[in-house]
Amino acid sequence: MTKRVKRPLTPAYILFYILFWPDTWRILVGLLSALLFTPFILPADMAFSGRAMLYVMVTAIGWSLSHKPAIWITAQLKKMILNH
Repeated sequence: MTKRVKRPLTPAYILFYILFWPDTWRILVGLLSALLFTPFILPADMAFSGRAMLYVMVTAIGWSLSHKPAIWITAQLKKMILNH
């Protein structure tokens, strides 16, 4: 059995973990898609709760559609930064 080396939680370690985690990019794409596309499909007379739900739904759609692009972005960052 191989013994794992525990790394200290430094700000650089946390930053690189966030950069190389595909879900970071999926979350960002989901939020950006909600901010960019929801105002175009939002009815003017919709209540706040309906507006919030529409933003959440578009965020979830953007998150789910960005699986492959997020993996590609992560691979490119690893290649650029870590020379993998």
